[in-house]
Amino acid sequence: MAKEKKLVEAITPMEQDFAQWFTDVVLKAELIDYSSVKGLTVLRPYGFAIWENIQAWLDAEFKRTGHENVSMPLLIPESLLQKEKDHVEGFAPEVAWVTYGGSEKLQERLCVRPTSETLFCEHYSHIVHSYRDLPKLYNQWCSVMRWEKTTRPFLRGREFHWQEGHTLHETEQEAREETIQMLNIYARLAEEVLAMPVIKGPKTESERFAGAEDTYAIECMMHDGKGLQAGTSHFFGDGFARAFDIQYTGRDNQLHVPYQTSWGVSTRLIGGLIMTHGDDSGLVLPPRIAPVQVIVIPIASHKPGVNEKAAELVDTLKAAGVRAKGDFTDNSAGWKFSEYEMKGVPLRIEIGPRDIENGVCVAVRRDNREKETISLDALAGRIGALLDEVQQGLYEKALANRLAHTYTATTLEEAREKVSAHAGLVKMMWCGDAACEEKVKEVTGLGSRCIPFEQEHISDVCPVCGRPAKHMVYWGFAY
Repeated sequence: MAKEKKLVEAITPMEQDFAQWFTDVVLKAELIDYSSVKGLTVLRPYGFAIWENIQAWLDAEFKRTGHENVSMPLLIPESLLQKEKDHVEGFAPEVAWVTYGGSEKLQERLCVRPTSETLFCEHYSHIVHSYRDLPKLYNQWCSVMRWEKTTRPFLRGREFHWQEGHTLHETEQEAREETIQMLNIYARLAEEVLAMPVIKGPKTESERFAGAEDTYAIECMMHDGKGLQAGTSHFFGDGFARAFDIQYTGRDNQLHVPYQTSWGVSTRLIGGLIMTHGDDSGLVLPPRIAPVQVIVIPIASHKPGVNEKAAELVDTLKAAGVRAKGDFTDNSAGWKFSEYEMKGVPLRIEIGPRDIENGVCVAVRRDNREKETISLDALAGRIGALLDEVQQGLYEKALANRLAHTYTATTLEEAREKVSAHAGLVKMMWCGDAACEEKVKEVTGLGSRCIPFEQEHISDVCPVCGRPAKHMVYWGFAY
């Protein structure tokens, strides 16, 4: 008999050390492993399976809305990167450079792509000539490199997986509609699939993507009250197109410059999933994104017929469209319970000799550990509804956490006091002046997260300068 694995080691309680809790979870749930280069991690099969599920949902949405996938080069010539001034200045501190090819020094440095705007622009300048060539609705699935000084798995890595959409349009209105359409797709992904409630809205000017006219974001709150920018969509106007001399002959037979957008989400979403739903036992995965939705565990598997019946349940669930798996190893039932709790599997099905005798099995929810006895005849029909209940329960719990830690303030002192006991989001007015935005951060430590589409009137004046307020802004600490 194989030597039994040890029970799962204790995970650091999140209230004791949230950062260490996070690291424990990503390692012990076998999402990542560290490599020999700081900031470059191995995305293990279970972690990659979560990303594949995100990718599959998004890719279907992109294609439904007319987008096509392409693949751009990994390396960007320095001269090409320099063509858009604001863009290159924004990324310069994070760029990794290739200076040698084999044993020969290159005549021009090559940048390992931190993002691919310049590559798409160069390509578009080659293939767009007429209004008939527009729109160009392209997306790329790839990894990018940004030489971050401080790194954390999923949240801030030097290399990470993402998708980057880059589109070109005939009119400003069409490009702006594209920008919001993609933001809304990201919001649906977060809320409907990942069970992460979002706040949608534009970023302040100081927080915009380098080279963009407008940046929109979906903002989420983590369990510890900090915010996470979970996805962004940018309206570039015609700045990049002009820099790269992209022109087309319009319907009036005159030359015109097209309008551009860019949008992306990354494996940072997995970090958001962990910090939104996880607990001291490990991951808690929403059913719609979980690689394994149901784990079937035979109890007293040494007894005749138990493993066979458990395998039959797995087949029944798979036939019903459920991502199900059975654990038929010789590890103890207790080890298996701990293992799949740590991996966040939404539902556990237990079946033993007495259950078989009674024609039932026991379902245990990961989110609240509630147990339910289900007739074997009704299992296939009940599991779908139960998974939906888990999905909705996780969303409601995350929303309740955000609402409980969202505060309103009319002065900087009040804002600072509200987040002194527990981090959270503060709703506060703002005049629109960058100096006042900086003052808020200096006094309270809170940065602007976004200007929500759903505005509220907190007061008439900016809490910094006393001038008339233009916007209600969400302020907070963030990852």
